Amino acid sequence: QVQLTESGGGSVQAGGSLRLSCTAPGFTAKSCGLDWYRQSPGYVREWVASLEPDGRTDYGNFVKGRFTISKDSDKDTVFLQMNNLEPGDTATYSCHPMASSSGGSPECFDYRGQGTQVTVSS
Repeated sequence: QVQLTESGGGSVQAGGSLRLSCTAPGFTAKSCGLDWYRQSPGYVREWVASLEPDGRTDYGNFVKGRFTISKDSDKDTVFLQMNNLEPGDTATYSCHPMASSSGGSPECFDYRGQGTQVTVSS
């Protein structure tokens, strides 16, 4: 397994913004895509956004244009810019490199991270 690092979480008031980062060594060389998920205590893990290996992006219905996923290939880092945050966005956010029909090595699934906490107060 390869360790990745998630960062950028914190506590903000409703309407605020945060930018989460996920740095995964070798991510670019392996042509990985990446999924962001979130989970709150007592709730199932929820898919937030995807960056496919071919560059396409997709978002959960609840995002409603508030979040943007992007990457800096030179730094093996994927970002999740979150704007207009709501209390319902409070969760631990985690990133998961992946491969799909659009590309990526099977090694993309070998990463593990700790997650980053996002807390939004009303």
